[in-house]
Amino acid sequence: MKFDSLIIGGGLAGLVCGIRLAEAGLHCAIVSRGQSALHFSSGSLDLLAQLPDGSPVNSPLNALEALKQQAPEHPYSLMGADNVRRYAAESEALLARCNITLTGSYQQNHQRITPLGTQRATWLSPEEIPVAPLAWQRITVVGIAGFLDFQPELVAGSLAENNIEVQVAELTLPALDTLRNNPSEFRAANIARVLDMPEQQRLLIEELKTLANNTDALFLPACLGSENSLAWQNISRQLSCPLHLLPTLPPSVLGMRMSQQLRRRFQQLGGIIMPGDAVVNTEVENRNVRALFTRNHGEVPLRARHIVLASGSFFSNGLQAKFDGIREAIFGLDVRAPTQREDWSKEDFFSPQPYLQAGVTVDEHFHPSRDGQRIENLFAIGSVLAGFDPIEQGCGAGVSMMGALHVARQILEIQGRNQ
Repeated sequence: MKFDSLIIGGGLAGLVCGIRLAEAGLHCAIVSRGQSALHFSSGSLDLLAQLPDGSPVNSPLNALEALKQQAPEHPYSLMGADNVRRYAAESEALLARCNITLTGSYQQNHQRITPLGTQRATWLSPEEIPVAPLAWQRITVVGIAGFLDFQPELVAGSLAENNIEVQVAELTLPALDTLRNNPSEFRAANIARVLDMPEQQRLLIEELKTLANNTDALFLPACLGSENSLAWQNISRQLSCPLHLLPTLPPSVLGMRMSQQLRRRFQQLGGIIMPGDAVVNTEVENRNVRALFTRNHGEVPLRARHIVLASGSFFSNGLQAKFDGIREAIFGLDVRAPTQREDWSKEDFFSPQPYLQAGVTVDEHFHPSRDGQRIENLFAIGSVLAGFDPIEQGCGAGVSMMGALHVARQILEIQGRNQ
């Protein structure tokens, strides 16, 4: 099986790279093991929220020079500030082409309200999520009886610290009784499948109308809109006050929806997704990847002019922590990581953890190396890379998308030269 480009990993980085290449007419395939980290995300996308020295970032683009000084190996530093600016704008346009409606701009971070009712700086958020400053004096946080992945009391406590009058209410929704009787199934995604039904939406609207009479805004767990935001829009129009949704504990409806929308766009462009598959062997000759062998295709080789590694970090098994060190799982690429196991983490759970900055080393073109030798037709993108802390620095989604577009641009330039 031959392709122009073959991408290993179906998360945010892999899908964005695949979409951009497919939009340019390349024949692309994605090998995807299963659920990506997107399924466990809030649905918001971070660009850069904090510098390594702890300084908060309001304008990500204006902080790139300071970032380069403090973290010269950060993926943004490697690709250059001008490219980050270019790719940030391109990312917003690409998401719009995927019919993903988000609020925010790369010019300025905004403060989204988290599942705990606190505020966190971010780049883009689903339109359902409330953002600060909040314009209401009275807010009702609405929980669902028996649903443990959202705690309205915790949200209310955080919001009340901002001099907002907050009350808590609870929905019973008898249609959820079957799920409620099985706690392992009583999750946001399953609730959304029920509440997305028009007849159940009518019952939900009636309950919310009563609660809306005595408040300025309603906050509900994000258990609506498996496919799009139409359910939320429909319900909001029929209430006397604004309705907003807060992400729940994973799996996240908003994150799953974004993943599905990106996958749909890639496939509409002719891209091929190989779900539930994994690369089990590789053939590398003369500093080029000649073939990949996957679990589902057995001895049938997958060949491509360009290979993109977007296999993720520890969560997705792209990186593996072994007794003798941290390694990249597929090609055995060169990795930057603390050499001593005791240096991988800090005792203080809330401190920046060194292992999060471990990953594959790349050059400015995002080519990785093995035993010090660059592999010419292989690129690495996303959370498999070294040099950044996606949680502490608030840059995980940005690194994935900027890197994806950076690599896609180079592949297209190579294709153009070879034609």
